[in-house]
Amino acid sequence: MIIDAHQHFWDPANAEYPWMTDDIAALRRRFGPEDLEPLLHEHGVVGTVLVQARGSLDETRTLLEIAAATPFVLGVVGWIDLTDADAARVLDDLSGELVGVRHQVQDEPDPAWLLRPDVQRGLAAVGAAGLAVDLLVRTRELPATVETVRRHPNIRFVLDHLAKPPLCSGDVTSWAFGVAALADLPNVTCKLSGLFTEAEPRTDLAPTLEQALRWFGPERCMFGSDWPVCLLATDYAGALDLVRNVVPARDAETVLAATAIRTYRLEVA
Repeated sequence: MIIDAHQHFWDPANAEYPWMTDDIAALRRRFGPEDLEPLLHEHGVVGTVLVQARGSLDETRTLLEIAAATPFVLGVVGWIDLTDADAARVLDDLSGELVGVRHQVQDEPDPAWLLRPDVQRGLAAVGAAGLAVDLLVRTRELPATVETVRRHPNIRFVLDHLAKPPLCSGDVTSWAFGVAALADLPNVTCKLSGLFTEAEPRTDLAPTLEQALRWFGPERCMFGSDWPVCLLATDYAGALDLVRNVVPARDAETVLAATAIRTYRLEVA
């Protein structure tokens, strides 16, 4: 069984995505279930987790509607305003396959944004609702991320894209220190995803994945394609094969499905 724990849908004709700059213009078109479903069938992927791509409650509702109409979407990681004093009520009002919440912390000017009291209150509301928190961070946000995870030992945190290691520059010391500190905290799992777009073409990404597996162990690692963002550097097969070729056969079921099912509390038919 294979679960893709990280994929996106969007339609720039209906909403603005500020991160879709001219250098990634290839992504500036509609990507929907009809585009992804044939790829899932081709590669034996039985279900996915659909992840937000902009800070919008309207988008979260749209993704939940897509999930309700799309059998292969097993869960949605949406967005809410974590600074909203009524975050708990907002979560109560969201119906459907919501399994987690994500904020694009990497885009916040303040590297300690996660430690703001209002954000901490919002995170507590997400945890109280039984949902996971996806962490979209880079190296500069890792100290605040580690402290946040320590403050909330009962929340299931998911580190997206291994915190985007700075593979192009090669200056990975601070990144490695921060991710290793997160790995020491048992309520963090790690997505083996999003590396192709952080590295130069033809970079050997296997050592980075192998390091993540050593830090977190297979029981806290999960596969994510990051489709369609991955298309900037590889196809769906390439994203999946990178993980399949690195993970030992004895751990394949855990990394390719079981960790995602357990972490996001997915229901698989």
